[in-house]
Amino acid sequence: MGKRVRISNDSLNSYGSRVLTSGMDVSQYNRNPVLLYMHERGNVVGYVKDLKVENNEVTGELMFDCASELSQRCKKQFEFGSLRMVSAGLEILEMSEDKDLLVVGQTRPTITKSKLFEVSVADVGANDDALVLHKDGKRITLGRDGDCPLPLLNNINKQKTEEMENKTIALNLGLPETATEAEISAKIAELKAVKEQNASLLQEKEKLTLARINSLIDQAIADKRIELNNKDQFVELGKKIGAEELEKTLKAMHPAVKLSSVLGHQGGAPAGDQTFTKLSEVPRDQIATLRSENPEEYKRLYKAEYGIECVI
Repeated sequence: MGKRVRISNDSLNSYGSRVLTSGMDVSQYNRNPVLLYMHERGNVVGYVKDLKVENNEVTGELMFDCASELSQRCKKQFEFGSLRMVSAGLEILEMSEDKDLLVVGQTRPTITKSKLFEVSVADVGANDDALVLHKDGKRITLGRDGDCPLPLLNNINKQKTEEMENKTIALNLGLPETATEAEISAKIAELKAVKEQNASLLQEKEKLTLARINSLIDQAIADKRIELNNKDQFVELGKKIGAEELEKTLKAMHPAVKLSSVLGHQGGAPAGDQTFTKLSEVPRDQIATLRSENPEEYKRLYKAEYGIECVI
């Protein structure tokens, strides 16, 4: 009986991936158990005898045909012990990122289903470096100086992205970049509470301001500074300029006066309780009297009518 060697097992390879023995199909290989030299097609040096899949590993006995100088050399080196390891040539059928299949240090998907198509004598063992894979017809050699097109685990990329995002968020919140998720969440909750409190205070302020605006306008109406039908217009003005500026504006407006208080009963019949807001409302036969008896009121009505100061 020849010396049994391990061809593959479930351990982690040098590129952060691993091949599950339980998902390896060896049926095709058993029909043609070819033994190559360093995965080189055409360099057949023998075959694998008594291939077994058990205990999460694939093993077999190497049989050198000695039909070539290379085969003879490999046999001698294998018997001597300078050449002692083999490597599996596998076709990848399925991969998984299931966290339950990951082991410490794994950075690439677990190959859950594969197909064994050749075994080679190798100077460096399969699970260290010499494992050869095929995916979508492309050969993947996991050598230390080679490139591995197997993708990185999405959850690892996601984890790195989340870590960078958390650092950025922490710095924007005024926290150190080492802040934990709990500290970030607490700070966000604190800022949210402050925002809600500010919104509530702003609404309360708006209500108080509107109440003061209405109070000022109601007083201006009572003082005959503006008419009731203009109230809505002044309310909107107050919202734009604020209560303080509205109060200044209303105080600068002269109250409308009764013409009778200016003219008395001079020049004809009494005017009663009639008041005026601009000069054109004063009867023509009373304008001259108003000008002479109450020049300040005449100037006010004149400016209200024409928009310019009147010089008497």
